[in-house]
Amino acid sequence: MKIKSLALSFFAFVTMTLAASAQKTIVDVAVGSADHTTLVAAVKAADLVATLQSAGPFTVFAPTNAAFTKLPAGTVETLLKAENKATLAKILTYHVVAGSLNATAVLKAIKDGGGSVTLKTVSGGSLVASVKAGKVILTDEKGGVATVVATDLGANNGLIHVIDTVVLPK
Repeated sequence: MKIKSLALSFFAFVTMTLAASAQKTIVDVAVGSADHTTLVAAVKAADLVATLQSAGPFTVFAPTNAAFTKLPAGTVETLLKAENKATLAKILTYHVVAGSLNATAVLKAIKDGGGSVTLKTVSGGSLVASVKAGKVILTDEKGGVATVVATDLGANNGLIHVIDTVVLPK
C-alpha cells in the first residue's frame, strides 16, 4: 500500500512538472538554462522576446554560451550594441524555423531528402540539416557547421534543439 501511494505521489509530481514546463514559452525555457545566458542577452538586445513568446509554433536551434565563445573575439560585444540590433536580429532569426519540428521529424525529413533537408529560417535564409557520425548537423549559408547536442526541449509555443556553434546567414 505504501509503495502504491509513493508511486502515485511520484506520478503526480512528474505530471505537474511536465504541465508546468509545457506552460513555458521558448524564452522562458532559455531563461531557465544556465547554458543559454548569452543567447537570452542577445534575444533581449535584438528586441525579440515578444516574438519568441508569441503563439508560434517555432523550432529554435539554440547555441550555448560555449558556442558564442567560438566567434571571433569581440563579436558578441559588438552585436549586443544598439546600433547593431538589425544585424543581431537577422542572426538570431536565422536560428528559428517556423513550425514545431521535433527530432523525429527532422530525422525523417533528412532520410526522405536522401541524406539532407533544407530548412527555411524565419530570417529568410536556409540551413541544411544532415547526419554525420550519427549526429544531426546544421550547415549554414557560409559553410559553417553546428552539431545538435540536445533535442526536443519543449515549450508551449514550440521546441528548442541545442547546438554547439552559432550558425550564420550570408
